[in-house]
Amino acid sequence: MLGAILGDIVGSPFEFDRGRKIKDFGPLFSAESMYTDDTVMTIAVADALLDSGNAADVDTIKAEVIHSMKDWGRRYLNAGYGARFIHWLNSDDTAPYGSFGNGSAMRVSSAGWLYDSMERTREVARATAEVTHNHPEGIKGAESTAAAIYMARTGRTKADIKKYIIEEFGYDLSRTLDDIRPSYRHIESCQETVPEALTAFLEGNDFEDVVRCAVSLGGDCDTLTCIAASIAEAYYGIPEEYVEEVVERLPGEMCEVCKRFSGQIR
Repeated sequence: MLGAILGDIVGSPFEFDRGRKIKDFGPLFSAESMYTDDTVMTIAVADALLDSGNAADVDTIKAEVIHSMKDWGRRYLNAGYGARFIHWLNSDDTAPYGSFGNGSAMRVSSAGWLYDSMERTREVARATAEVTHNHPEGIKGAESTAAAIYMARTGRTKADIKKYIIEEFGYDLSRTLDDIRPSYRHIESCQETVPEALTAFLEGNDFEDVVRCAVSLGGDCDTLTCIAASIAEAYYGIPEEYVEEVVERLPGEMCEVCKRFSGQIR
């Protein structure tokens, strides 16, 4: 989960195609590196899953996720949410609104860590998406991201992960970063963010390289890097000095959720 937060923070200065689409953009962290809505919702979902417990049924999970996202989102209203989500956040309505935006994939990382089977991982990932992003592409984005994290943390190879994602979710992972980069633009759909984030993970040589690969694509850079780095954390781990950089940039109440979560992961 901390990988997702790190990816959000590192990618934030380059969102809306503000970078030069290069890997060598200087230090990972700068004075402009800050958390966004991606971090707030990652924390909210993790908090909800911890509160609901490993054996909770889907309806309980959904209720906890809705409560937690509205609670955390209202605490941090200026974090940069999309228009439809902030309308949902500020209303009393709890119904989903058919989104296929990449928010379902950026907030799901905790589901990839907390459960003992792929079946349960995907079931919970689907539940975290469906509370707002109940379009098939929104659900697919969340499930595929959580599945990749689960496989990475349980020792599967990149070839295994790539094969599973293609067969189960139908994403095109045949393109290289060099193929994607020239025409890639800021877009906030799962179907045009998750495959690109997966490709950054697959091409990267270590945790930092995955982050740099993701940033180099541009586009919705904080979210794309959030997703890629969430998988990279499960595969490589995170260097301790980067953990410290992340903690320094988070409010204390978010750090408390991260500590609680780290005590529960298997």
